[in-house]
Amino acid sequence: MGSLDDFARDKLAHSERRGLRRKPVESVALDAVRIERGGRELLSFSGNDYLGLSFCPEVQRAAREALERYGCGAGASRLITGNHPLLGALERALSELKGSEDAVVFGSGYLTNLGLIPALCGPEDLIVADALSHACLLAGARLSGATLLCYAHENMAEVRAVLEARRGRHRHCLILTDGVFSMDGDLANLPELARLAERFDAWLLCDDAHGLGVVGGGRGSAFAHSEALTIALQMGTLSKAAGGYGGYVCASRVVCELLRTRARTFIYSTGLAPASAGAALAAVRRIAGDRALCARPLAHARRFCGRLGLPAPRSPIVPIVVGDGGRALELSARLERRGFLVVAIREPTVPRGTARLRITFSAAHRLEHVDALAEALGEELT
Repeated sequence: MGSLDDFARDKLAHSERRGLRRKPVESVALDAVRIERGGRELLSFSGNDYLGLSFCPEVQRAAREALERYGCGAGASRLITGNHPLLGALERALSELKGSEDAVVFGSGYLTNLGLIPALCGPEDLIVADALSHACLLAGARLSGATLLCYAHENMAEVRAVLEARRGRHRHCLILTDGVFSMDGDLANLPELARLAERFDAWLLCDDAHGLGVVGGGRGSAFAHSEALTIALQMGTLSKAAGGYGGYVCASRVVCELLRTRARTFIYSTGLAPASAGAALAAVRRIAGDRALCARPLAHARRFCGRLGLPAPRSPIVPIVVGDGGRALELSARLERRGFLVVAIREPTVPRGTARLRITFSAAHRLEHVDALAEALGEELT
């Protein structure tokens, strides 16, 4: 194992010199927004449990009931014996929420894109993606073998130019974008992307991991605009606003049937655990029925930005870009000493020179939490 260990040491040393080495920190969630680290209780503004549903009694009860009835795990691929009844119920609830004919549930959001994109595209095809698309979208695109072209973030003129120049050379074309961009909190220009997709016979895939439950009345980014949109593929995760785990894609019935036949991460992965599916089903039903809850995270973000004189956000994600990774780490440490967990985000998660504090708001935060963070950050930035 000598050469392998040498390789690992060299890579770790290189990351250490650049200040980019990552180390998981043991954390204990006390509730949806309080977390224990190193023996200290902190108020977290870094999680993605936007609605606090991971600690919702109704969601927890659904998980326990599923565990007791169906066991700890699905036991096999969904095409073997792992297709327990909760998965079908969850797919129906998701498709109803998203306004699609059908849905397919996967083991995670990352697995969804790794299976979905190669199932639809191959070497003869073109994929056009926002440069700030989530890593799993780009990983799925590369795995497909299709020609991948990235356009500058939210540059619709560039998308149009690429499609005009390249679409005719390829059998099929897929346009990839986040619905809500996870590190910036801005929304994709889905209306224009949908128009371009229709004009150039392209398929639009929107990754709504950070849109479900918090924009568009809880239905996600496809519903957060003034016009009704037709988006061929709406995918997302059940690990953020839904408070649990899993991934999904909503699409037409025939496309979903194709994915159940061709998506390798569906075929060759064990089905989602019953407790996770039961919790997600309860969470999706809560999202569909409680618009006031879904509106609260964005309202908190807007209150916070108003206190600091920042532009009004369009999602519960507020980036404080400081540029230098060391500066971001320093600010994060200073806020932690004051009782707030606000994790610094550095390259390669964000482009070099754009290190930031990524602040996220949950419906479980109280107004005094929001105001206290605004006051503390304002003092630290002056």
